[in-house]
Amino acid sequence: KPLPSAQLSSTSSSTATTMTVSNAALATLSVADLQKDTLVALIASVASSLQLKIVEKKKAPLSLTLLSEEVLTERNAILRAICGMVFHNALDGAPYYLLGGHSAPSAVSQSPVAALALAGISSWMSVASKVRQDPSSESDLVEQLNKYLQTRAFLVPSASPTLADYDLVLALMASKDISLESHHIHVRRWMEQCHASMTAMAAGTKVSIPALEGEIAPTPMPVFFYGTEENVVLPKAPTAAAAGNKNNESKPAAAGGGLSEEEKKAAAEKRAQKNAEKAAKKKKNPQPKQKQQAPARELDVSALDIRVGKILKAWHHDEAEKLFCEDVDVGEESGPRKIASGLRPFYKTEDLTGRHVLVLCNLKARNLVGFPSHGMVMCASNDDHTKVEFVVPPEGAKIGERINFEGFEGEPEPENKVAKKKMFEKIAPDLKTNEAGVVVWKTGTAMTSAGPVKALNGMPNAHVS
Repeated sequence: KPLPSAQLSSTSSSTATTMTVSNAALATLSVADLQKDTLVALIASVASSLQLKIVEKKKAPLSLTLLSEEVLTERNAILRAICGMVFHNALDGAPYYLLGGHSAPSAVSQSPVAALALAGISSWMSVASKVRQDPSSESDLVEQLNKYLQTRAFLVPSASPTLADYDLVLALMASKDISLESHHIHVRRWMEQCHASMTAMAAGTKVSIPALEGEIAPTPMPVFFYGTEENVVLPKAPTAAAAGNKNNESKPAAAGGGLSEEEKKAAAEKRAQKNAEKAAKKKKNPQPKQKQQAPARELDVSALDIRVGKILKAWHHDEAEKLFCEDVDVGEESGPRKIASGLRPFYKTEDLTGRHVLVLCNLKARNLVGFPSHGMVMCASNDDHTKVEFVVPPEGAKIGERINFEGFEGEPEPENKVAKKKMFEKIAPDLKTNEAGVVVWKTGTAMTSAGPVKALNGMPNAHVS
């Protein structure tokens, strides 16, 4: 282990002086593959090599060892430490301001804005971590972010992008489940600004910043004339006569610079010839009439893919006290689906195994407390959710058959569209049981080939979800 400093002594005849020279970095960053994490690589590349030592080893976990031998292992904490007090806030000054210029001890102690900004950077980096781990759980993020950025340049009060801005932009760019719509103009503006700043930071380093999809070409700035400029030459548009004079032959011009009678006659003949050619071509190859676009489909319960399923196996979730984990057969060749259901307060394990149920199948797969759940076992419940019971198909209904609602026919929508357009959330308020406990959507009864679908114990006027 190298000593933090070495002492060099020089002695004269009358006096002796001692000089201390630093020979060690302030911290050591250990990482398996530096380029795998773009933001870590970028911050490490702009940090001073005299302050940060980088050690790459295969299978080495990410860590930052300080001169005091304290070790940081959490990624976000490592990044904030490098940008802040560990290196005496060197990266929170010009030209980077990666913590918004708020990390100086005097700023934090005297300004509530600085303290809140640093807390905000930490919180936004946690959001970016969630996006990287499970993008589907943050389906509303872009919409909320667009509203948030409507009156802000960046995520926290700052004159330039901070560590949090860069982290969230890179997370959104890497996610395939989160997309920008045309009205997300504030998110687009923010992402382009942060991407440009990261690209400028990476110049001269080995760090490669991924391309921002759908980049908008920069609009040239307008040029204004105030009437006081000298020697301003504006280009003149070419005249029709000059464009038509291909052979540069001189022809008699009419008085006042217009076309002569001869030129007018030639131009009229040329137009008539072109029109005749167009008419003949159109007659020979008539264009098919354009079909009118079908009106947009009105959203109804047929957008949902609800099928008959059978719970093959059920067990308690290891960490979540309210969740069952289930293997459910819905008639797919790929085998049973894994689904998590919050039914432990209402049922025992033996109540689930072998049970025929209804399953909403066109929901995107997502992690529920670490369990990969793909679908939803449907139940009826009262208003305060203190009573819950399965909605079940009648005897004779086939596993995998789709539930049809009388009067509402149509093919189910794909999973991505159901999630993106929040279709289930819009349809669910009208999905209920009637007074007889039969599942209905508005006026349509839920039917199988063997008959209607009901709540297990006939719970009337209940919500179904």
